[in-house]
Amino acid sequence: MGLMLKKPDHVAGSAAPAIIIGLFVAFGGILFGYDTGTIGGILAMKYWRELFSTGYVNEKDNILDITSTQKSTIVSILSAGTFFGALSAAPMGDILGRRWGLIASSGVFSFGVVLQTIATKIPLFVAGRFFAGFGVGLISALIPLYQSETAPKWIRGTIVGSYQLAITIGLLLAAIVDNATKDRDDTGSYRIPVAVQFAWAIILVVGMLILPETPRFNIKRGRGQAAAKSLSRLRRLDVDHPALVEELAEIKANHEYEMTLGKSSYIDCFKGTMLKRLATGCGLQALQQLTGVNFIFYYGTSFFQSSGIQNPFVTSMITNIVNVVSTLPGLYMVEKWGRRPLLLFGAAGMCICQFIVAIVGTTTNSVVANKVLIAFVCIYIFFFACSWGPVAWVVTGELFPLKTRAKALSMTTATNWLLNWAIAYSTPYMVDAGPGNANLQAKVFFIWGGFCLICCAFVYFCIYETKGLSLEQVDELYAKVSHAWKSKHFRPTVSFAEVQDVGADYRRQSLADVEALAGRKKSVGHVDHNGSPGMHNEKY
Repeated sequence: MGLMLKKPDHVAGSAAPAIIIGLFVAFGGILFGYDTGTIGGILAMKYWRELFSTGYVNEKDNILDITSTQKSTIVSILSAGTFFGALSAAPMGDILGRRWGLIASSGVFSFGVVLQTIATKIPLFVAGRFFAGFGVGLISALIPLYQSETAPKWIRGTIVGSYQLAITIGLLLAAIVDNATKDRDDTGSYRIPVAVQFAWAIILVVGMLILPETPRFNIKRGRGQAAAKSLSRLRRLDVDHPALVEELAEIKANHEYEMTLGKSSYIDCFKGTMLKRLATGCGLQALQQLTGVNFIFYYGTSFFQSSGIQNPFVTSMITNIVNVVSTLPGLYMVEKWGRRPLLLFGAAGMCICQFIVAIVGTTTNSVVANKVLIAFVCIYIFFFACSWGPVAWVVTGELFPLKTRAKALSMTTATNWLLNWAIAYSTPYMVDAGPGNANLQAKVFFIWGGFCLICCAFVYFCIYETKGLSLEQVDELYAKVSHAWKSKHFRPTVSFAEVQDVGADYRRQSLADVEALAGRKKSVGHVDHNGSPGMHNEKY
């Protein structure tokens, strides 16, 4: 099998352009990660707390601060914006296209950054967080869509997973900038970290103006010539090269096969195997959030501070560095090991770490205990970053047929942000002390550990192995394999280009039946060509 990720010998052309383009598009993850990560440090800045306070005094340090309710609103409003943004990504991606959709999304994001930068009171800051979140929600659904539709199948998991790597880099950059400005005694303490986001948006927009539209979107819009040029650029092959013609014909035939089943609508996302796939995607994205990772990145600085740990900003930077470095082996393992084994490995590891953190944080309170807590939080982040972080985006990017891909992917991404919002909103009430709050502190890790246990069962029963399959072959996988744990033995046999010539009633016949008809037709054609009519009676 070999240790390196290597282009198969039978694959024509070069994968370099598609890989470079996919990795650049992943840059949008920096917007996602940075915007998510910067708020944790801002909430702990002394100047920001005093400027935005409405009179509440924090009992722990006797400094003006915002209340748990205000903190909950400020943090969670971003996730509310991203939820609606992710749902809006489907019509935007299908109308404007994947490429122009990303450009427009960056504009919405930048408007939110402007509002946050000029704000000196909570209402305007909250409004800015909502619009920035709306833009991030659009981007978070469109990037995996663009990547999955342009990447070669043999390295698609690594390319789509690089989106998560970009998110972790954004989180780390946010921690670094927050740490650099936290001691400023002016508005620059929070305005500099917020305004830096303009740079990320500008880089993404300039790049997308140069990059091509996805060939699958062009086929969806009936632009065959544009699709050929786009695929030619991605594969570095002439438009009339046999390998390119064959790949384009398969994409077109698959789309036409889907369209014979009826026009695309949201109702189609809840029919047949699509319902199963949608439930899998939504469940995977929900559980990614319920592992508790964003508790660390939203409230980590405040949590470490309340746990008596010195230099909570530095501790937050350490966890972010671990997050970035640990994502790299995940990008390798997703193609070498596969989706299912990597997700199971990550869920089991996270579960053990969460329970250890909960037990140590609940039963002891010392310098040694704090070091153990930090150590196992870092180990937990390793398990998340090399598995559930990137692979959740990889799997959801592969699940759906072209006909409903944008709609279904927007719903799975919206599920991620819905749970993100719920956790961001409820965490201050669960963790903080004070009237009406649960004051769970480290006990909250028992909750995250319990969900990690559920993750193990979910992967075993629900996640299909899609490593090495084209997006069109994933359709065949779900049509033929009824149980997820049997998917690793699946081998594709359908060619949609051949199925297209059968002229079957696709609404009444299964894909397996249509494939059998295509096989008979191909066999008969072969028999006629060789002049052996006796072969016509062979049973299939």
